[in-house]
Amino acid sequence: MKKQNRKEKRLMTETERHIRDYYWSMACAVGMCLILAPSAYAADPLGAINNLSTFMFAAIKAIGLIILGWGVVQLGLSFQSHDASQRSNGMLTIFGGVIIAFAKEILDLITGGAGA
Repeated sequence: MKKQNRKEKRLMTETERHIRDYYWSMACAVGMCLILAPSAYAADPLGAINNLSTFMFAAIKAIGLIILGWGVVQLGLSFQSHDASQRSNGMLTIFGGVIIAFAKEILDLITGGAGA
């Protein structure tokens, strides 16, 4: 028994194959230009590292704030349901979120502000 809604494979014509190959060649060339061009204009390599560090700490701070928000939600739900284990988990999540959110400032305090 043959399925009615099954599509049959259509072979590509020679022109379609050339267009596809040309498209992928150009896409790869443009991609390589976009990837390699910024390194050619990098006059200050230390500035690039500092920008990467700033970006990473901003991403870590965002993750910490999300965890902090989730801890506040857990703590609120624990007060509503009178659940002590959920309350302790909420407090631990809040403290963990605060530590993650302020990791850069904590590291700067420990190292004496050498990262600034």
